[in-house]
Amino acid sequence: MNLGKLAAGFAAVSLAAAPVAAQAANSAVPAVERVAATSTSSEQLEGENGILIAILAAAAVIAGIIIIADDDDPTSP
Repeated sequence: MNLGKLAAGFAAVSLAAAPVAAQAANSAVPAVERVAATSTSSEQLEGENGILIAILAAAAVIAGIIIIADDDDPTSP
């Protein structure tokens, strides 16, 4: 029983010490700052395609409603 308590204590200490050891390993590396790259061409992410996508989505929803609502055939003979 004593060995089980010793193993549980060792596991608890190792779980508590792991983040501290990982942070200490990261602080040994010199800090490097990230710099944004300059861009020569600017892209417009939003444009005329948004309207086209909205129209296609609306058409898909309407087609789905029509397909679901068009089932008027009885299931029994």
